[in-house]
Amino acid sequence: MGEYQFSRLLCRHQVLQQLLQDYPTRTLGVGTVLNVKDAKNAVEAGAKFLMSPTMVKGIMDDLEGEFLYIPGVMTPTEVLTAYEAGAQIVKVYPVSALGGIKYISALKKPFPHISMVASQGITIESTGDYIREGASSVVLSDAIFNKEFMKQKNFEGISQLSKLAASRAMEALEWKQQLSLNESCH
Repeated sequence: MGEYQFSRLLCRHQVLQQLLQDYPTRTLGVGTVLNVKDAKNAVEAGAKFLMSPTMVKGIMDDLEGEFLYIPGVMTPTEVLTAYEAGAQIVKVYPVSALGGIKYISALKKPFPHISMVASQGITIESTGDYIREGASSVVLSDAIFNKEFMKQKNFEGISQLSKLAASRAMEALEWKQQLSLNESCH
């Protein structure tokens, strides 16, 4: 493992531990987990969920503890394989390169029982559309952690973007709940 990658991982776990100290009631996790060792370190540091761009089978098979593992999938075969291996939710990645909102909608048709996280290239404006079309949640790291805001350490701007994203998601969830109520009444 390169020195940069090692220091990045060490830093990630230190940041996670500090965040857990500062916000003990929050549920925090780690993304882009690529192997069992990093997954184990993240869980030991206090991560409650782990997310990968692919399915790292060893994480599901070999790691114990109370955490949610969200493996990455691209194809219907990968969705079903991850689900049958025990995944409670899958990360559709890279969703925008696969067709975006239309791809999530198409995947949900044969797999309405499998929860899906849409990840990569999602904008705050499209958050609601992804949820309305079947995504259980979305990853908005690029949209919220705006490069200019990060460079300027504009944490208020980042906070505003996250609030806007949460608002769009809540509107879509309320729409889905209303639709579900209307369908159950007919």
